[in-house]
Amino acid sequence: MEKAAVKSDGLLIPLIDFSKFLNGNDDQRLEAAKAILHGFQTAGFIYLSNIPITQETRAKVFGTSAKFFELPEDTKISHGWTTPEANRGYSAPGREKVTQETDITKVEAIRSAAPDIKESFEIGREGELDHPNQWPTAEGTMDDFKPVMLDFFGQCKALHVEVMRAIAVGMGLEPSFFDGFVDVGDNTLRLLHYPAVKREVFRINPGQVRAGEHSDYGSITLLFQDSRGGLQVRSPNGHFVDATPIEGTCVVNAGDLLARWSNDTIKSTIHRVVEPPHADGESHPPRYSIAYFCNPNFESHIEALPGTFATEADKKYDGINSGQYLVQRLAATY
Repeated sequence: MEKAAVKSDGLLIPLIDFSKFLNGNDDQRLEAAKAILHGFQTAGFIYLSNIPITQETRAKVFGTSAKFFELPEDTKISHGWTTPEANRGYSAPGREKVTQETDITKVEAIRSAAPDIKESFEIGREGELDHPNQWPTAEGTMDDFKPVMLDFFGQCKALHVEVMRAIAVGMGLEPSFFDGFVDVGDNTLRLLHYPAVKREVFRINPGQVRAGEHSDYGSITLLFQDSRGGLQVRSPNGHFVDATPIEGTCVVNAGDLLARWSNDTIKSTIHRVVEPPHADGESHPPRYSIAYFCNPNFESHIEALPGTFATEADKKYDGINSGQYLVQRLAATY
């Protein structure tokens, strides 16, 4: 039986040793794959330990990310996020409001009442001519930013492929079933900085959060957290439960497109980032996290997976183009 990373209010998020899938024998691979699939089907979230991305690599990426957010505001804004189609560049605090709402007017009202207290920088697949990445070029201080992030992007892409292979094995499909859907790497690496904030901000406005409640849009998300905490996942009973950081792990959650792909046999669970559980005196220190949003190739046609329906009438959704779906979802949040 897998260990529980989170167990509260009817929510059980498993902690799974991913090396058993990557390097184990056939029985160990199948056991790990089934545990991963079960976690996505019941909680929508899992924690993975012993992934191929080393702690040293993660520390370097976090340090490089922090250097970017220390740049002058004008410099960061010069690399600003532009369009949902590009989905690259810098977003200042308050620019994005993550929410389940899709009506633009309602999103703006939510944004005005309680803007998300975060800033971010998006990096997409390198070499896309119509939408180039916006690499910072501050002399001397950011020389290693591009190579560090491109290397990490590639390692996360490889991990995405392996997690999708585990899902395939768990579903009784060929391990390579998803390979042709995820080989291009139409994914987004998001660097996140939640600035230091006084505790009174949350007392004055009880609705204030660092990132509003939302589900993710794509297939899966790979989340790397620092030790500060604040991530919460909605339980089956409708309450939000702390997803406490566990050193050396990667939190993985299923997105809306994977839920749709699975005919809702996999859950895309609502989550948010709130006031951390611990403060330094009257203020909360900065929080950093890194999210790698994984998607099917933008040209892929997504429809209900084999084994998730008995007849055509059982399909809950029409087929959809992956890229068009993601642009529609992003357009509502910026």
